[in-house]
Amino acid sequence: MVDLDGAAAELPVVVIGAGAAGTMAAIFAAGAGRRCVLVERTRDGGRKILVSGGGRCNVLPSRVEPGQYFTGSSPNTLKKMLLSWPLAEQRRFFEEEVGLRLVLEPETGKLFPESNKARQVRDGLLDLAERRGTVLRFDSYVVGLRPSTDTEPWRVLLDGGHEIAAAAVVIATGGLSVPTTGSDGTGLRMVKQLGHTLNDTYPALTPLTADPPVHAGLAGISLSVVLEAPLAKGSLATRGGFLFTHRGYSGPSVLDVSHLAVRSGGDGPAARQPIYARWTPEVDAKGWEALMLEKHAGTVAVLLRRHLPTRLADHLLAEARIEEGRTLPQLRREERGRLLEAVTRYRLPWTGDEGYKKAEVTGGGVPLGEVDPRTMESRVAPGLFLCGEILDAFGPIGGYNFFWAWATGRAAGLGAAARTAQAND
Repeated sequence: MVDLDGAAAELPVVVIGAGAAGTMAAIFAAGAGRRCVLVERTRDGGRKILVSGGGRCNVLPSRVEPGQYFTGSSPNTLKKMLLSWPLAEQRRFFEEEVGLRLVLEPETGKLFPESNKARQVRDGLLDLAERRGTVLRFDSYVVGLRPSTDTEPWRVLLDGGHEIAAAAVVIATGGLSVPTTGSDGTGLRMVKQLGHTLNDTYPALTPLTADPPVHAGLAGISLSVVLEAPLAKGSLATRGGFLFTHRGYSGPSVLDVSHLAVRSGGDGPAARQPIYARWTPEVDAKGWEALMLEKHAGTVAVLLRRHLPTRLADHLLAEARIEEGRTLPQLRREERGRLLEAVTRYRLPWTGDEGYKKAEVTGGGVPLGEVDPRTMESRVAPGLFLCGEILDAFGPIGGYNFFWAWATGRAAGLGAAARTAQAND
């Protein structure tokens, strides 16, 4: 069966994937006056929006710098894409067009909807897409694409033999992270079949594991830390929440550095990316040296428990081979050295990661140089537009990946609308 959605009428923009990037693409394609069909494999769309931020949805960060993002492609191309829709304009869009007041969480710098309900974000975006004229087609699984020719339009092939003829196609199917939300790599496979190359994909922003789980006894302890991962040139430092789990380590500080661990492979201690923890963000090595040289009779255990959760303090003392009852003046130089390293430069004994199952995003994907940074149109298949997680870029925890999705989705929607106008003239 061939469904042309009105063969005599203007051919539509077809957007595949009703997640953050895809819904935004549909909003702007329809808002530019073009017919738009948003095709989604799940029954309701926006599953990652619903689970983000613990069900609250961290819509945006409160500040954005291109240098906070990671890509295997050109940083300059990445910068152009990010700056195409500035933060202030994105916030204005959500508050004025979607009707969501955003509130700053001062301790994290994140912007959440005032209601703290992710569903309101998802529903608000889909409602706006519909108000602007987008046709929503849920429970529709795209199995392939047939590119346009001089005489034929694009064809979006659906499960069951249905087709949609399109003037332009936007792929916003996400990557491979959190597959339960519908991200199964379909879009990656389709663009590869159309001639795109793919930078190696890998789970990013994912918890790390330790086998054996040497810190299982600390599971549940949460604190703010500084993590540092030395690189060939410089280092990557992250600061924020850290959580001991039964299997390893999680929290924003771990997730933000995890891609380095994942990409190092973890095959044996020598290959693993070193990650060092400073358990006290406000007290650095010099500060701890001063504390340990104070001339008073307090025990080392009391000092550590003053700055750290008790179970962690006791664990670090045991690893540093210092008896609980020892006082600070009793410490020998080598003991102070071991204790200082345990508190301020503790090598995290990770051995693996939780993979795509718990990854916030997918690293790698379509190289940014294979799309036009202004319109997101494919340089390989004219009339095809790519946005969101399928592209080779991601940011840290804190709304940065939504910022990327909103910016690239908008650009793709406007680009596809312009292409559609040409195709229907």
